[in-house]
Amino acid sequence: MTAPDQDRRDLRDLRDRLERWLADDPDPDARAELLSVSDDDLADRFAATLAFGTAGLRGPVRAGPNGMNVAVVVRASAGVAAYLAARHEPGSEIVVGRDARHGSAAFATAAAEVFAASGFRVTLLPDPLPTPILAFTTRARGAVAGVQITASHNPPADNGYKLYLDGGAQLVSPADREIEALIRAADGAARIPRTAVTPTTDDVVGPYLDRLRDRVPPRDGHSRIRIALTPLHGVGGAIAVEALGRAGFTDVVTVDEQFDPDPDFPTVTFPNPEEAGAADLLLALAERTGATLAVALDPDADRCAVGVRGPGGWRMLSGDETGAVLADHILRTSAPGALVATTIVSSTLLGPLAAARGARHRRTLTGFKWLVRAGDGLVYAYEEAIGHCVDPDAVRDKDGISAAVLLAHLAADLAEQGRTVLDVLDDLDVEFGARVGAQVSRRVDDLAEIGAMTTRLRRNPPTTLAGSPVTTSDMNDRTDELRTDALELVGDRFRVVVRPSGTEPKLKAYLEVIEPVDGRADLDSARARARTVLTELEEFARTF
Repeated sequence: MTAPDQDRRDLRDLRDRLERWLADDPDPDARAELLSVSDDDLADRFAATLAFGTAGLRGPVRAGPNGMNVAVVVRASAGVAAYLAARHEPGSEIVVGRDARHGSAAFATAAAEVFAASGFRVTLLPDPLPTPILAFTTRARGAVAGVQITASHNPPADNGYKLYLDGGAQLVSPADREIEALIRAADGAARIPRTAVTPTTDDVVGPYLDRLRDRVPPRDGHSRIRIALTPLHGVGGAIAVEALGRAGFTDVVTVDEQFDPDPDFPTVTFPNPEEAGAADLLLALAERTGATLAVALDPDADRCAVGVRGPGGWRMLSGDETGAVLADHILRTSAPGALVATTIVSSTLLGPLAAARGARHRRTLTGFKWLVRAGDGLVYAYEEAIGHCVDPDAVRDKDGISAAVLLAHLAADLAEQGRTVLDVLDDLDVEFGARVGAQVSRRVDDLAEIGAMTTRLRRNPPTTLAGSPVTTSDMNDRTDELRTDALELVGDRFRVVVRPSGTEPKLKAYLEVIEPVDGRADLDSARARARTVLTELEEFARTF
């Protein structure tokens, strides 16, 4: 067959699939959209079906099987409903929430209607709310599942479908594979029954805030510090301000340009506090108003980034730095034998820190679906991507609002002593060695490039880096719960972990250097030595 003949055959096949999809798509706007796009765009939309992967679905808001739209959400919900119906009694409760992204209201309504038609009692949250409130409500009400429509900190064009099971924790295998199979077996979206659902009038925010106040009760004197806050155009702003106020922090200044929800995120390139420049307006506000602490939430408020003022001005802490400070604070007030957890790509500090504080420590795979299942007695879990779980008994996921309140308490306590968060980090570096870290992300347009890069590294790993012999471990070869698609390169005083992102088209390298410190007088020198090694590691991570 000649190339032109194959092209014509491919186009006929594409048109056939389009006609079948149009017949099953219940959304007239989506049908009109598909009829208006180019053949190349159409081919991309039908090149695959949006996969039910990390915690659920995530992808661009667009019509067709390879996007987030009503038809895809309806079929996904039918698969989830079939999975739950086989395991729970009729009339069991499912909670459905949403953020303020494009399509979120329609997607949440569609999901709720499918669940209701399948015989479940549905609690549809009435307003755009933070993801931690959905996770809290699912657990507090004893619901068999919770669904949050959100794409967290993804670009504005994206949306997603996040599923909670097992008492409000993100789903894990084999549930994800079983649900994916049920989605594939689902009927066309237009033929899947849906029953209208009225949003709940129950107060779901109040119980969350009450629990947070109990977890971190207000104390006298804390109102004397000022906190600068931004929700980055997301849904966490008003609730975070109220939570801080209940905790005694009434002097909160906010970034006005970023306070109201806006699905276009007009003031940032990427709505992620970790991205360069995303917190610039926040830090400028903190400097201008003389704040003690700066807090940036991501758009669905499950992540929290922290800014502090140092000798060189304001800067954002890394997730590992914030994690170390919170872990030390929590462990100093926890019962002996408490458990803390972090992931394979986070700093190695949590292990020796836990041992020194009489606690237990566990590493897990990346993601809070693993962290909250780390074991009994869990009091704190974090991952370097600015995710913190400070109340695992109530919210079995990362929660930026509760982390912000606890950090505010910590900053206030330190201020009363004439100290700051940076002083705590100095103490930890003197005690456990100076740690500097970085992440190098290589964004790709073609996902096949990620596989090509990891294959090259597996075939030709470095034998030395930064003047140190390197031992390379392929975590695909492990036989325990840490088996995953990642490579770990360990040198004398450093570690590099390379893995594909689970949510974005990126290959990520996580770098950490540990330099011994010979007393406080050696701290600055030790950090400088560590940064020299880190620079060499960063160059390697950009070029392999």
